[in-house]
Amino acid sequence: MTSDTRQDPKTLYPEPPFPEQQQEPPGVEAELKPKADHGEETYRGAGRLDGRVALITGADSGIGKAVAIAMAREGADVVISYLGGVEEADAADTARWVTDAGRRALTVDGDIRSPDTCVALVEHAASELGHLDILVNNAAWQDCGDRIEEVTTDEWRRIFATNIEAMFHLSKAALPHMREGGTIINTASIQAYSPSPELLPYATTKGAIVTFTKAMAQDPGVLERGLRVNAVAPGPIWTPLIPSTMPPEKAAKFGENTPLGRAGQPAELAPLYVFLASAESSYITGEVIGVTGGRPLG
Repeated sequence: MTSDTRQDPKTLYPEPPFPEQQQEPPGVEAELKPKADHGEETYRGAGRLDGRVALITGADSGIGKAVAIAMAREGADVVISYLGGVEEADAADTARWVTDAGRRALTVDGDIRSPDTCVALVEHAASELGHLDILVNNAAWQDCGDRIEEVTTDEWRRIFATNIEAMFHLSKAALPHMREGGTIINTASIQAYSPSPELLPYATTKGAIVTFTKAMAQDPGVLERGLRVNAVAPGPIWTPLIPSTMPPEKAAKFGENTPLGRAGQPAELAPLYVFLASAESSYITGEVIGVTGGRPLG
């Protein structure tokens, strides 16, 4: 569904070292070297999500973009949530791929650190498209620092507000609009299990997402509505967030610490999100599934 699996997975995609590069956060796809693969040319749908509506945060680039393309090709209309500003061009490109698949694309900008923005995003999506079936809580922020003394209060609060507090507000607002059989999929990280000290705030939020996912899957309001909640825990995935938030020398080596010896591509995660959103995973809830290039969770 993405690439020819007959090829050695170690050499299926570009391997580090990557060209040294630096972007201003949150980064854009046009300046990423090498380009990321979102499955634009390779993902083939099979009607797994026909007639459904998916709201995906951070859908302008990276994992969110790949998931939007895949879900559209599986038959879903897609709400593309993004921050705004420099992300406008990337969001428009995602929308183009969704409409090329014959599905409706609704682009909505806004800073999900605001609870009011989260509620308004959900209400707008449900009003325009009638309901929700899939919520993908994917947007995230990170900053790098070598030690806790370098983490400012503003950085800590921004990362928590974006990565975990928005997930709470979006999920709470979405529930009344979600139809039976719907799913919530949260993007966690291997950082929840094997945290890097330079990503202390980010890793802490990802640990919270794991707990949030497992607890919410058992929530009576979720179960009464016939919904499921799961999470995907990526390892190092090549997205604009990497050269825009990591020192160039670290970004150049990104992914070399995995058994496969390279960073993953967004296209390699999208099929798992589709699976967790589809009826094929009907007996899976409260789980965290890793896509880590061979690094173990835990």
